[in-house]
Amino acid sequence: MRYVFRLKKRRKLLFSKSPVTPKGIYVWGGVGCGKSMIMDMFVASLKVAVRRVHFHSFMQEVQSSLNLARQSKVKDALVPVVKKITDELNVIALDELQIKDITDAMIVGRLFEALLKGGITVVITSNRSPIDLYKNGLNRDLFLPFISFIEANFDVFEVSGVKDYRQTLIAGDKVYFSPLNLENRDCMDLIWSNLTGNSSHEFTLTFKGREIRFPFYKDGVARFDFFEICGQMLGPGDYLAIIDAVRVLMIDNIPQLSRSNFNEAKRFVTLIDAAYESKIRFICSAAAEPEMLYTEGEGSFEFARTASRLREMQSKTWLNAS
Repeated sequence: MRYVFRLKKRRKLLFSKSPVTPKGIYVWGGVGCGKSMIMDMFVASLKVAVRRVHFHSFMQEVQSSLNLARQSKVKDALVPVVKKITDELNVIALDELQIKDITDAMIVGRLFEALLKGGITVVITSNRSPIDLYKNGLNRDLFLPFISFIEANFDVFEVSGVKDYRQTLIAGDKVYFSPLNLENRDCMDLIWSNLTGNSSHEFTLTFKGREIRFPFYKDGVARFDFFEICGQMLGPGDYLAIIDAVRVLMIDNIPQLSRSNFNEAKRFVTLIDAAYESKIRFICSAAAEPEMLYTEGEGSFEFARTASRLREMQSKTWLNAS
């Protein structure tokens, strides 16, 4: 709670009548330490025009707006994009900042500088300290001035020494529920409630011009029905983008798959591979144990590896590390 009190104290300075350009706030710390919760509490305490948005979604909106502005032949496409934001908001809260795309890396510096100069207070959460942003990224030397800008223009807070609250909530508990019955559905609902407080919103991830809808999402925890995530025409890149946006993934109602479900089975294999490689927490309800989910049809023999990974992802070793 001390972080919230410090941010509220900072709020009085941010919204004083001083003509000085407002400083931003940058809160960073390990996965699950409560950064998003701190941001939620801070945003809820504000009495000005504020928008809270996932950083990835915000940058997709910015890139789309820049493309439209360029079509109108303006001299600097960033100017109308920033003006629209400054006309509507006093504060923008960007959750889970991470820079992985060279396009984002090249625009965030000018964007954030323009927002602050326009009188917008920018509040950021991130898993990384400013100095570690875009680490080992392409042409990172061109990105370093942005790090200096953050350090000079943002109050940086580290949330440290806090155990991952998501792991605390489900550590030692079952994460694979079979068969599909009312009892196991209630177990899934209870875990969801513990992780999100039964509060969620729909989230749309845009990847290479395609929109991927998350029906339930909050603070890096996402929940799908099996056919919502494996019944769509999604490829490896789509699943990597989905996994990259979450720390906990919950899938309901995984059926026993047959020959007629070859496409769904193939996508499920791809999804599990992405979740496994990223070492996220995977929680699901299924019609059968992993080894019995896909026993006939093309690729059923190779599915043994997926079943093995599902088993491993239930182990204490995995759960303690993820």
